[in-house]
Amino acid sequence: MKYQPVIGLEIHAALKTKTKMFCDSINDPDEKRPNWNVCPICMGHPGTLPVINEEAVRKVILTGLVLNCSIAKDTFFERKNYFYPDLPKGYQISQYQKPLCEHGTLTLENGKKIHITRIHLEEDAGRLQHDTSGDFSLVDYNRASVPLMELVTEPDFTTGEDVRAFAEEYQLILKYIGASDADMEKGLMRVEVNISLKNADGSYGTKVEIKNLNSITAAALSVDYETARQKELIESGGEVVAETRGWDDNKKITVSQRTKEEAHDYRYFPEPDLPPLHFEESDIEAIKTTLPELPQARRERFKKLYNLPEADIEIFVFNKQLGDYFEHVVSELLSFEKLSHLEKPAEEHQERLFKLASNYLITEIQKHLLLNSEKLEDLKITPKMFADLVVRIFHKQISSSAAQTVLEEMYRTGTSSEDIIKEKDLGQVSDAGALEAVVDKVLADNAKAVEDYKKGKEAPLKFLIGMAMRESKGKANPQILEEIIKNKLK
Repeated sequence: MKYQPVIGLEIHAALKTKTKMFCDSINDPDEKRPNWNVCPICMGHPGTLPVINEEAVRKVILTGLVLNCSIAKDTFFERKNYFYPDLPKGYQISQYQKPLCEHGTLTLENGKKIHITRIHLEEDAGRLQHDTSGDFSLVDYNRASVPLMELVTEPDFTTGEDVRAFAEEYQLILKYIGASDADMEKGLMRVEVNISLKNADGSYGTKVEIKNLNSITAAALSVDYETARQKELIESGGEVVAETRGWDDNKKITVSQRTKEEAHDYRYFPEPDLPPLHFEESDIEAIKTTLPELPQARRERFKKLYNLPEADIEIFVFNKQLGDYFEHVVSELLSFEKLSHLEKPAEEHQERLFKLASNYLITEIQKHLLLNSEKLEDLKITPKMFADLVVRIFHKQISSSAAQTVLEEMYRTGTSSEDIIKEKDLGQVSDAGALEAVVDKVLADNAKAVEDYKKGKEAPLKFLIGMAMRESKGKANPQILEEIIKNKLK
């Protein structure tokens, strides 16, 4: 490749803490009333003193440990001086010289290793709301001084797909360890891309920054678009300008926002109102012991224990709550003596049961939750009830279409599958003697299909099975129907 993309990321994540970074104002991203969660400290009133949020520091260290970073034993906060209307103090308390975490790595699914330069802790700014007329702007300080973690990577990315993979895995990690909800729609995670092209002679081109990326998909698309834009510009004799560009999600293009004529001088100096931080090795080890199971370990465990397809596993990793529910169902399936009125499937059928449970959770349960705008915690179906239904499906007590009907009723009412099957008479008929009369009638009514099948055509068989299913009102076991029809037509 004549021009090699050189891409690095900066990712800000609002930390999930009860209070803000340096005061006891509530940290609530869902607060709709402007300037409600504010106090003299986060508003920077004269004479006020900040106090460090210990939970925020702990969550940054936890994130650094997950990402194989070295943790600073001694560090301190600094003032980053600049003026902007949404920055009430006139400066931001941040870290520059000695970040909490440095020199980490995250390995992507494709084996590519992304190096992390630093992770530091700072406070967020407020939020400006510009009037559509352009005559004035309003400022909401609810977000001001919310604890903000910034991760900076090395320029190890070359494609939008790598950017997507890294951002998605990092977002998952933050959710798993409880550091941040990382919801980009709420602004709880913000991705910025720095991109340039390296020339064939090894020299680096001009760096462009892309901001206002409202989703991981937008970040990935912006990289691929900007790579192509810069390459085309250079090859046509143009020059890439050092600038900040935004992403137009409707047109799927980057657009110029402002040029970068000179670097900012933030005049960093140690924050005089906060003490330096010191950690013993035992402090870091204590934080390390709180690490939960991480996404990659969960993938490997689900594959080893349940042998599910990768697509299913990825859904259960991405939707951790759904994956936890699946494991509760599995627990009920493995201790099925509790449901003694049903025959417990043999051990060699366990993987089949796990796949059935996975299929109905991913398709039917998620469908009903989405249609009803509900969350999994609203589900009326207990794992034990769900396991009961899975075993009935396994034993072919009900057909797949009847199972969907039963599950819908279970979802709506919380009634057991056994009661619904009895009430609606949905039990599948597997008795060969009872089904022979159905088959005889179907064969008599469809002589042409019978004749075609006897001539060696296969399509009429499916037609005859379908007609027999209709004749039995969907209650017949299709496998047994097929066997009876074939025997009668030999």
